[in-house]
Formats: sequence, structure tokens, C-alpha cells
Amino acid sequence: MSPAAAETPVYSIVIPLFNEEAALPILLHRLEMLLERLDGPAEVILVDDGSRDTTGIVAAGRARTDPRFRCIRLSRNFGHQVAITAGMDAARGSATVVMDADLQDPPEVVLELARKWREGYEVVYAQRSGREGENWLKKGTAALFYRTLARVAEIDIPMDVGDFRLVDRKALDAFRAMPERDRFVRGMFGWMGFRQAVVPFRRMPRAAGVTKYPWRRMLRLASDGIVGFSDAPLRAVLWLGFAISAAAFGFGLFAIGAALAGSVVPGWASLAVLLSFLSGVNLTMTGVVGLYVGRIHNEVKQRPLYVVSEAVGTDSAAAAMPAERARAVR
Repeated sequence: MSPAAAETPVYSIVIPLFNEEAALPILLHRLEMLLERLDGPAEVILVDDGSRDTTGIVAAGRARTDPRFRCIRLSRNFGHQVAITAGMDAARGSATVVMDADLQDPPEVVLELARKWREGYEVVYAQRSGREGENWLKKGTAALFYRTLARVAEIDIPMDVGDFRLVDRKALDAFRAMPERDRFVRGMFGWMGFRQAVVPFRRMPRAAGVTKYPWRRMLRLASDGIVGFSDAPLRAVLWLGFAISAAAFGFGLFAIGAALAGSVVPGWASLAVLLSFLSGVNLTMTGVVGLYVGRIHNEVKQRPLYVVSEAVGTDSAAAAMPAERARAVR
């Protein structure tokens, strides 16, 4: 083993990958330049989240030839937040950086994050001061989500902050002790606290390839954030139930009064509309409660959070991961 491989890294850079064969060569080149500029030894942990193209082959090949790189290949696509967790579980550095592979998170910003960490901050966020290459709908829905989460959740997440951040070993150990399955990583770090700082940066357009976060996945992430860190939907359902009950009681009094006055006009339309409305509200309430029950069911099954099919560039990446979260397939 070379000295570079044996040296304990100061920085661990975790990058989840999913079908990124077009952007990966550019990313690896930019990372090489970043590693030369950091003020301490670093490792790059490439987490292949069940890619269907050559992403995993390229990442594993780099880990075999360059001791600064490690590759963890998951047995299937477990999702972006779980892939981040897998990489952070394997991180050995005193500071761990999480960034995306599409180069919308410029690797050079890591230098600014490291400077803030050296000042004593334990969690350093990269905050988007601009979002190039994104349409108004994407920007608007993102702003709406963060404002909604700030109002209903008991956590503090700065506006326009994603998963691009640096965390100290102390914060990372606290994160690894959190066992939940439906993960919203940025919310988990917001819940933890610690000394936090923000580094603004301009988010660039995707270097190559297409987004791996369609609307369906974005909505799932938003629901994980709100349901995982707030009981506001349950309270809203409760008050909606009270409001409908009060309206029904008032309508009942009106019907009694109208019957006594002899001014009742028979008809099925109003009854059908009322029943349809109440049925829809009932299904909505059941669905909201079902979200929370489903999360409880997912937690009590106690399945591993992810399965590692191959670990390259280390004796056993799975050995560094919590046993309750990872399972290695040999």
C-alpha cells in the first residue's frame, strides 16, 4: 500500500453517483485538481447507487489505480439520500464533504468550506446565491418548499441550502447514530445543531447528462422532509375535521329550522355534493395518517438501510459502517 493510501485523511469527500457516465470524467479531473489544493490529505468516496451505465465500472477502476479514491457499489438503486449515508458511514476524515456528481456543486467551493471549518465551525453549508440553468418553476417550488418547511418544522434549514456541505467528525458521529430509514439528510443536520456557518456559491448548470431528480423524486423528498420533522399535517387534519364537524352541525340546525318553517326544497344534488366532499376529506385524512403509519412500519422492520455489493480501494468499507444500517454481499 502506498504512503498516500496509508495516511489517515483529513478530508473525506462523498459523492453519490447514479448514471453519471457523461459527467464522471470531468468530475474526476476537477477532483484531482481539488485534492492538490487542499491543506491536508484527502480521500474521495464514490458511491455508485445502482447505476445502469458504466458509472460503477469507471468509479471502481479509478479506485483501483489511485489510492486517494474509494468506491462503494450498492446492490441496487437505494436513492440519493441513502447513497449519501453510505458514503458518510465509510468516511475516515476529520471533516467530511458531501457534494453531487453533476458539477452543479463546484468542487472548488470545498476550499471555502474547509476554511470555515478551520475557524471552528462544525457544520458548514454551501448556500446557493444563484441557480443557473434552472427554470422559474423549479426555483419557485424550491423556495416554496423551504419556506413551508421553515414554518411547520422544528428545525432550522437556511434557504437555498441542499446537501452540499462540510461536517466535522463530531457532527458526523451524531449523524451516524440516527437510525431512521426515510432520510432527509439536510433536515437531520439542521436538527442536530452544532456551530454552523454558510458559504455562498453560484450553482452552475449541469456539466453533462440529465437530472436524476424528476418531479416524482422531488415530491418524495419534500414529503420526507415535512413528515419526518413536523406533525403539522396531522394537526391540520385535526383542525380540518373540527371545522367540517362544526359546519355539519350548523347545517343540521339550518335544516331543522327550514323544516319547521316548511321551506324545505327536496333535491339530490346538494346531498350528492356534500357526500362527495366529505368522502374526499375523509380519504385525505386517512392518507395523511397513513403516511405516518407507513413510516412507523418502515422503521420497525429493521431492514438494513442499504446493501453493499462491492467495496474498492479499502480492505472493507462495510466494516466501517454501522451494522444496523449496512449489509455487505460477498
